[in-house]
Amino acid sequence: MSDGKLGDQAFRNQSLHGRWPEMTYGGALSFLRRRYSRDLDGVDVAVTGIPYDGAVTFRPGARLGPRAIRAASVQLAELKAFPFGFDPFETLAVVDYGDCFIDPHHPETVVEAIAAHIDGIVAAGAIPLTLGGDHFATYPVLRVIARHHGPVALLHFDAHCDTWSDDGNRFDHGSMFLRAKNEGLIDVGRSCQVGIRTHNDSDHGFAVLTAPWVHAQGIDKTLAAIKARIGAGKVYVTFDIDCLDPAYAPGTGTPVPGGLTSACALELVRGLVGLDLVGADVMEVSPPFDVAEITALSAATIAHDLLCLMAMAKGAVPATPG
Repeated sequence: MSDGKLGDQAFRNQSLHGRWPEMTYGGALSFLRRRYSRDLDGVDVAVTGIPYDGAVTFRPGARLGPRAIRAASVQLAELKAFPFGFDPFETLAVVDYGDCFIDPHHPETVVEAIAAHIDGIVAAGAIPLTLGGDHFATYPVLRVIARHHGPVALLHFDAHCDTWSDDGNRFDHGSMFLRAKNEGLIDVGRSCQVGIRTHNDSDHGFAVLTAPWVHAQGIDKTLAAIKARIGAGKVYVTFDIDCLDPAYAPGTGTPVPGGLTSACALELVRGLVGLDLVGADVMEVSPPFDVAEITALSAATIAHDLLCLMAMAKGAVPATPG
């Protein structure tokens, strides 16, 4: 190409739209090769990492998740989006905002550091798409979302309910959504949990679509139940990668057999067209336990497809096959 638009878009491309040819095996990494920038003027979505795993209860390593998801996104940046048939970046202005800086030696600063980082995105009018990192990090994100939008519906894909007992102070990736409910950050009457396969004595008001229920009812009925529950209001989507069965996502901290296939999860995400997304995340990718990047690849694809939903909300039109 005579105009020099070849490779290293992460720091060379000055446009918020479109994309250049890249070597999938080389070049500067960012999520989907988007430009690294803290300038949010005109930006629709800011992708950002939260490299934190200080709240895990079993296997560590999710602090390395954002890096792995970015690396796994290279092939998704090559072609038009499947199955949508469009380039989301023709419609949607997206930057890679880099990672939230977290001081692991002063844990008392973690919640406020994450909240301040996300607030910079939301206050500028951009939607945050967060890559994790353990799932506790979603709690300070929800604090910011609620500050700007009021209580939102939570659409929660996970093997775990994450609503076990919480004292309001603990750093625990298994209790923060009960805290979010207790603090009024989410509208629990419109919230839904999908893929659950762990027990809690109370559903705390959430609609719970367990993994066996999803397997038995199928994708169409699951989507109908999700949309009926959430309705037309604002929604935050949080996807813990352990919602997938360990056969499809071994690289995670608390794997539970009997989960969703990657194909099922992707069809559910792609079927969320029409929801009013004000933020989303993909969490709990732990590269030290991954095999051939399959967990990171699924996480990158889920995040990519969430961006495609946001592009459709802004006017992108899926192509008609054939």
